Amino acid sequence: MKRLVCRCEDVTLEELEHAVALGHRDIESLKRYTGFGTGFCQGKSCLVTCARQLARLGGDPGQGITPRPPYHPVSLADLAGLDPE
Repeated sequence: MKRLVCRCEDVTLEELEHAVALGHRDIESLKRYTGFGTGFCQGKSCLVTCARQLARLGGDPGQGITPRPPYHPVSLADLAGLDPE
């Protein structure tokens, strides 16, 4: 049975456990390795769950993840795919 901890990026509990076993023991490193918190919700629905699991596994959940805004500003019209004409 698949136990998802991040629905946006399809990250499972087993993947989190494997990442911690490999040495990713802080929340930012865990995010970068597994990709949780990088999907549509930007961690709003999975950060607490992943931090709790990291603490349960002996890691340090710390202060949370670093937000990553788009490199260049993007207009809502561009995101919506609207024709500028």
